[in-house]
Amino acid sequence: MNVQKNFDGYADDYTIGRPQYAEELIDSILPDGDIKIADIGSGTGKFSSQLLARGFEVYSVEPNSDMRRVAEEELKSFDRFHSVNGGAEDTTLGSSSVDLVTTAQAFHWFDIDKFRAECRRILTSGGKVALIWNVRDMSSPVNQELYDIYKRYCPRFVGFSGGIVKDDPRIREFFGGRYEYISYPNPLTLDKDKFIARSLSGSYSIREGDSHYEEYISSVLAVYDKYSEDGDVTIPNNSVAYIGIL
Repeated sequence: MNVQKNFDGYADDYTIGRPQYAEELIDSILPDGDIKIADIGSGTGKFSSQLLARGFEVYSVEPNSDMRRVAEEELKSFDRFHSVNGGAEDTTLGSSSVDLVTTAQAFHWFDIDKFRAECRRILTSGGKVALIWNVRDMSSPVNQELYDIYKRYCPRFVGFSGGIVKDDPRIREFFGGRYEYISYPNPLTLDKDKFIARSLSGSYSIREGDSHYEEYISSVLAVYDKYSEDGDVTIPNNSVAYIGIL
């Protein structure tokens, strides 16, 4: 499977629909001092922008040209932003060149062994890796109903966040079982356009022209209509991170 191709044509919906991450979580994972950060699988720069806003030097590593193009436009005002055409297993960064590796909403796409080896290569001694996700609260009816819609209409849907669950075996394997877990509330409030774009931004989402696309969108809109208040829907969500030294 060509993971890079999974996001072709998704950049605009990704920019509109994908949320940022809880500010408290970002503050928790960042060490003191002026460090260099490699944000791997950076997409359109959602997480990179929050790192850059704090003044850090960030190498945003993204293999998909469509996503990278949007990030370069969105983040061009930051002097310490570096756009890198590279992947998780081959970042093209120099050895011992960064102090922290982050990856937000992307680890589930990576080859674990190759990504671990690449992190060890590019990190300075004692450097950490932070695996980050926005995780939907599945006790929420709105998330349960959206899950059922994606399961019904989207053949590639295997669960939110690529099917990653808390303390997932893939995470334990990556860190050798030694990591810190943190979580902060990050409820998402979306208007109608962002609510639709959030669904369409998923790599699993079907697109216009695909079979049952009209029924799919109608079902998503029905959930919006059911739960919206004053034009917005609030989706219960947490920003979580797994942090460790390899």
